[in-house]
Amino acid sequence: MPTGGHGGERVVPHLHHVHASGSVSLLLADGHPLVERATEAEVAVMFELADCAPIDLREPVRGLLWITGWLRPLTLAAARARAVAISETRTDPRLLDLGHGMTLLRLTPASLVLADAEGTQSLRPYMFSAASPDPFHSYERNWLRHLESDHPDVVEQLARHVPEELRGGKIRPLGLDRFGLRLRVEAESGDHDVRLAFAKPVHSPPQLAAELRRLLGCPFLRGR
Repeated sequence: MPTGGHGGERVVPHLHHVHASGSVSLLLADGHPLVERATEAEVAVMFELADCAPIDLREPVRGLLWITGWLRPLTLAAARARAVAISETRTDPRLLDLGHGMTLLRLTPASLVLADAEGTQSLRPYMFSAASPDPFHSYERNWLRHLESDHPDVVEQLARHVPEELRGGKIRPLGLDRFGLRLRVEAESGDHDVRLAFAKPVHSPPQLAAELRRLLGCPFLRGR
Protein backbone atom coordinates (compact mmCIF):
# COMPACT_ATOMS: atom_id res chain seq x y z
CA MET A 1 0.00 0.00 0.00
CA PRO A 2 1.90 3.12 -1.19
CA THR A 3 1.23 6.15 0.99
CA GLY A 4 1.16 9.71 -0.28
CA GLY A 5 3.28 12.64 0.74
CA HIS A 6 6.08 10.66 2.41
CA GLY A 7 8.12 9.27 -0.46
CA GLY A 8 5.52 6.76 -1.55
CA GLU A 9 6.73 4.08 0.86
CA ARG A 10 4.98 0.72 0.76
CA VAL A 11 3.17 -0.70 3.76
CA VAL A 12 1.89 -4.27 4.09
CA PRO A 13 -0.98 -4.48 6.62
CA HIS A 14 -1.43 -7.50 8.89
CA LEU A 15 -4.93 -7.87 7.45
CA HIS A 16 -7.00 -6.11 4.81
CA HIS A 17 -10.63 -6.37 3.77
CA VAL A 18 -12.34 -4.62 0.86
CA HIS A 19 -16.00 -3.90 1.61
CA ALA A 20 -18.83 -3.78 -0.91
CA SER A 21 -18.84 0.02 -0.56
CA GLY A 22 -15.26 0.20 -1.83
CA SER A 23 -13.90 1.16 1.59
CA VAL A 24 -11.00 -0.87 2.96
CA SER A 25 -10.32 -2.02 6.52
CA LEU A 26 -6.62 -2.28 7.38
CA LEU A 27 -5.10 -3.81 10.51
CA LEU A 28 -1.75 -2.35 11.60
CA ALA A 29 0.34 -2.46 14.77
CA ASP A 30 -0.46 0.30 17.26
CA GLY A 31 2.97 1.87 16.99
CA HIS A 32 3.23 1.79 13.21
CA PRO A 33 4.27 5.21 11.79
CA LEU A 34 1.27 5.20 9.46
CA VAL A 35 -1.10 4.74 12.42
CA GLU A 36 0.54 7.68 14.18
CA ARG A 37 0.29 9.93 11.10
CA ALA A 38 -3.32 8.95 10.44
CA THR A 39 -4.22 9.68 14.07
CA GLU A 40 -3.02 13.27 13.65
CA ALA A 41 -4.67 13.89 10.24
CA GLU A 42 -6.11 12.03 7.28
CA VAL A 43 -3.41 10.44 5.13
CA ALA A 44 -3.76 10.09 1.35
CA VAL A 45 -2.97 6.52 0.33
CA MET A 46 -3.33 4.17 -2.60
CA PHE A 47 -4.25 0.59 -1.77
CA GLU A 48 -3.17 -2.04 -4.32
CA LEU A 49 -4.95 -5.39 -4.44
CA ALA A 50 -3.71 -8.15 -6.74
CA ASP A 51 -6.10 -10.68 -8.26
CA CYS A 52 -4.13 -13.91 -8.49
CA ALA A 53 -5.11 -16.92 -10.58
CA PRO A 54 -6.21 -20.02 -8.65
CA ILE A 55 -3.76 -22.25 -10.52
CA ASP A 56 0.03 -22.26 -10.46
CA LEU A 57 1.13 -19.90 -13.23
CA ARG A 58 4.61 -18.51 -13.75
CA GLU A 59 3.05 -15.04 -13.44
CA PRO A 60 0.11 -15.47 -11.05
CA VAL A 61 -1.28 -11.91 -11.14
CA ARG A 62 -4.15 -11.57 -13.62
CA GLY A 63 -5.48 -8.18 -12.55
CA LEU A 64 -4.96 -5.25 -10.20
CA LEU A 65 -7.31 -2.98 -8.29
CA TRP A 66 -6.05 0.37 -7.02
CA ILE A 67 -8.16 2.22 -4.45
CA THR A 68 -7.11 5.79 -3.73
CA GLY A 69 -8.52 7.67 -0.78
CA TRP A 70 -8.09 8.89 2.77
CA LEU A 71 -6.98 6.83 5.76
CA ARG A 72 -8.07 7.36 9.36
CA PRO A 73 -8.08 5.07 12.41
CA LEU A 74 -11.41 3.98 13.88
CA THR A 75 -12.41 4.32 17.49
CA LEU A 76 -12.19 1.05 19.38
CA ALA A 77 -15.98 0.69 19.46
CA ALA A 78 -16.33 1.37 15.74
CA ALA A 79 -13.38 -0.92 14.99
CA ARG A 80 -14.92 -3.79 16.94
CA ALA A 81 -18.24 -3.36 15.13
CA ARG A 82 -16.40 -3.37 11.81
CA ALA A 83 -14.42 -6.47 12.83
CA VAL A 84 -17.69 -8.27 13.60
CA ALA A 85 -19.00 -7.32 10.15
CA ILE A 86 -15.81 -8.64 8.54
CA SER A 87 -15.97 -11.91 10.48
CA GLU A 88 -19.47 -12.54 9.11
CA THR A 89 -17.98 -12.99 5.64
CA ARG A 90 -14.48 -14.23 6.54
CA THR A 91 -13.21 -15.57 9.84
CA ASP A 92 -9.65 -14.56 10.64
CA PRO A 93 -7.95 -14.98 14.02
CA ARG A 94 -5.94 -11.80 13.44
CA LEU A 95 -9.10 -9.80 14.13
CA LEU A 96 -8.84 -10.96 17.74
CA ASP A 97 -5.69 -8.83 18.10
CA LEU A 98 -7.77 -5.66 17.70
CA GLY A 99 -7.34 -3.62 20.87
CA HIS A 100 -4.41 -5.83 21.92
CA GLY A 101 -1.54 -4.24 20.03
CA MET A 102 -3.40 -3.73 16.76
CA THR A 103 -5.38 -0.81 15.33
CA LEU A 104 -8.04 -0.98 12.64
CA LEU A 105 -8.04 1.84 10.08
CA ARG A 106 -10.59 2.73 7.42
CA LEU A 107 -9.67 3.79 3.91
CA THR A 108 -12.47 5.95 2.49
CA PRO A 109 -12.27 5.69 -1.30
CA ALA A 110 -12.15 8.65 -3.66
CA SER A 111 -11.50 6.67 -6.83
CA LEU A 112 -10.87 3.11 -7.99
CA VAL A 113 -8.97 1.78 -11.01
CA LEU A 114 -9.29 -1.78 -12.28
CA ALA A 115 -6.66 -3.12 -14.70
CA ASP A 116 -5.99 -6.40 -16.47
CA ALA A 117 -4.81 -7.56 -19.89
CA GLU A 118 -8.09 -6.37 -21.44
CA GLY A 119 -7.63 -2.76 -20.38
CA THR A 120 -7.94 -0.26 -17.56
CA GLN A 121 -11.19 1.14 -16.18
CA SER A 122 -11.72 3.97 -13.72
CA LEU A 123 -14.61 3.64 -11.28
CA ARG A 124 -16.32 5.99 -8.89
CA PRO A 125 -17.09 4.50 -5.46
CA TYR A 126 -20.84 4.46 -6.16
CA MET A 127 -20.21 2.40 -9.32
CA PHE A 128 -18.19 -0.13 -7.34
CA SER A 129 -20.80 -0.44 -4.59
CA ALA A 130 -23.62 -0.81 -7.14
CA ALA A 131 -21.90 -3.72 -8.92
CA SER A 132 -23.20 -7.21 -8.18
CA PRO A 133 -20.86 -10.23 -7.79
CA ASP A 134 -20.30 -12.31 -10.89
CA PRO A 135 -22.46 -15.46 -10.72
CA PHE A 136 -19.33 -17.62 -10.92
CA HIS A 137 -17.25 -15.81 -8.28
CA SER A 138 -17.58 -18.69 -5.78
CA TYR A 139 -17.43 -21.36 -8.49
CA GLU A 140 -14.49 -20.16 -10.56
CA ARG A 141 -11.57 -21.32 -8.39
CA ASN A 142 -12.57 -24.98 -8.18
CA TRP A 143 -13.78 -25.07 -11.78
CA LEU A 144 -10.50 -23.75 -13.19
CA ARG A 145 -8.47 -26.15 -11.04
CA HIS A 146 -10.66 -29.03 -12.21
CA LEU A 147 -10.22 -27.98 -15.84
CA GLU A 148 -6.46 -27.72 -15.40
CA SER A 149 -5.92 -31.01 -13.60
CA ASP A 150 -8.61 -33.31 -15.00
CA HIS A 151 -9.40 -32.03 -18.50
CA PRO A 152 -6.19 -31.09 -20.34
CA ASP A 153 -7.89 -32.42 -23.49
CA VAL A 154 -10.54 -29.69 -23.22
CA VAL A 155 -7.88 -27.01 -22.78
CA GLU A 156 -6.06 -28.40 -25.80
CA GLN A 157 -9.22 -28.16 -27.93
CA LEU A 158 -9.87 -24.62 -26.73
CA ALA A 159 -6.33 -23.72 -27.79
CA ARG A 160 -7.42 -23.67 -31.43
CA HIS A 161 -9.11 -20.32 -30.71
CA VAL A 162 -5.77 -18.80 -29.68
CA PRO A 163 -4.03 -16.64 -32.33
CA GLU A 164 -1.82 -18.82 -34.49
CA GLU A 165 1.39 -17.06 -33.52
CA LEU A 166 0.81 -18.01 -29.86
CA ARG A 167 -0.11 -21.66 -30.28
CA GLY A 168 3.40 -22.86 -29.57
CA GLY A 169 3.08 -21.68 -25.98
CA LYS A 170 1.63 -23.50 -23.02
CA ILE A 171 -2.12 -22.89 -22.72
CA ARG A 172 -3.53 -22.52 -19.21
CA PRO A 173 -7.04 -21.69 -17.92
CA LEU A 174 -6.90 -18.22 -16.39
CA GLY A 175 -10.37 -16.93 -15.54
CA LEU A 176 -14.10 -17.43 -15.82
CA ASP A 177 -16.95 -14.93 -15.66
CA ARG A 178 -20.41 -14.60 -17.12
CA PHE A 179 -19.03 -13.07 -20.31
CA GLY A 180 -16.42 -15.67 -21.21
CA LEU A 181 -13.42 -17.83 -20.46
CA ARG A 182 -9.89 -16.44 -20.27
CA LEU A 183 -6.77 -18.40 -21.21
CA ARG A 184 -3.15 -17.59 -20.40
CA VAL A 185 -0.56 -18.44 -23.05
CA GLU A 186 2.88 -18.91 -21.53
CA ALA A 187 5.10 -18.41 -24.59
CA GLU A 188 8.79 -17.75 -25.07
CA SER A 189 7.91 -14.17 -25.99
CA GLY A 190 6.13 -13.69 -22.65
CA ASP A 191 2.68 -14.21 -21.23
CA HIS A 192 -0.41 -13.40 -23.30
CA ASP A 193 -4.04 -13.43 -22.17
CA VAL A 194 -6.85 -14.35 -24.56
CA ARG A 195 -10.59 -14.16 -23.92
CA LEU A 196 -12.99 -16.65 -25.48
CA ALA A 197 -16.26 -14.76 -25.43
CA PHE A 198 -19.58 -16.45 -24.84
CA ALA A 199 -22.37 -15.83 -27.33
CA LYS A 200 -24.37 -14.27 -24.50
CA PRO A 201 -23.84 -13.81 -20.75
CA VAL A 202 -24.34 -17.02 -18.75
CA HIS A 203 -25.63 -17.29 -15.20
CA SER A 204 -25.64 -20.98 -14.28
CA PRO A 205 -23.50 -24.12 -14.65
CA PRO A 206 -25.85 -25.61 -17.30
CA GLN A 207 -25.56 -22.43 -19.38
CA LEU A 208 -21.79 -22.54 -18.91
CA ALA A 209 -21.68 -26.16 -20.09
CA ALA A 210 -23.67 -25.24 -23.20
CA GLU A 211 -21.31 -22.36 -24.04
CA LEU A 212 -18.26 -24.54 -23.44
CA ARG A 213 -19.64 -27.16 -25.84
CA ARG A 214 -20.19 -24.40 -28.37
CA LEU A 215 -16.60 -23.23 -28.03
CA LEU A 216 -15.31 -26.75 -28.44
CA GLY A 217 -17.31 -27.27 -31.61
CA CYS A 218 -17.51 -23.80 -33.14
CA PRO A 219 -14.55 -21.37 -33.13
CA PHE A 220 -15.34 -17.99 -31.62
CA LEU A 221 -12.64 -15.63 -30.45
CA ARG A 222 -12.25 -12.27 -28.84
CA GLY A 223 -8.73 -11.68 -27.64
CA ARG A 224 -6.48 -8.81 -26.63
